[in-house]
Amino acid sequence: MRKWVIFAIFLAIIFGILYYITFGYYSEGKRGGYVTRLSNRGYMFKTYEGELRMGGLFEGDGTMNSSQWVFSVSGKNKDAISKLEEAIKNGHRVSLTYEEKFFTLPWNGDTKFFVTNVEVLEASRPATPPTSTLPAPTEIDTTKAL
Repeated sequence: MRKWVIFAIFLAIIFGILYYITFGYYSEGKRGGYVTRLSNRGYMFKTYEGELRMGGLFEGDGTMNSSQWVFSVSGKNKDAISKLEEAIKNGHRVSLTYEEKFFTLPWNGDTKFFVTNVEVLEASRPATPPTSTLPAPTEIDTTKAL
């Protein structure tokens, strides 16, 4: 009888560790930028995969460095998916809240980064160029010598 109790406790510990590694996460954070891609991909397991362009940073030598970040979104998170699609359509900047998993599983997505919340920020770049008022044209007398 004692062997079965020890065996059951051992199985419960192993099951708990596997459950935490599979569904738990060890990091969470936020990233901001412009969403450039969101696709529903996969042969057997369809997942939403996206790409975030995180602006340009000017370095000391005057070059511009732009980085891309790939992420996954659960198909059950319809609110986040609709906000991402709206941001792509309107060209708005977004702030993504994400969780970083221990490793990837085929039915979860292609990346270790899973977006849990999306905040669409106000458009930081104007949709149309600003209209400036030009001075009225002046007439030049071409009969006078310079």
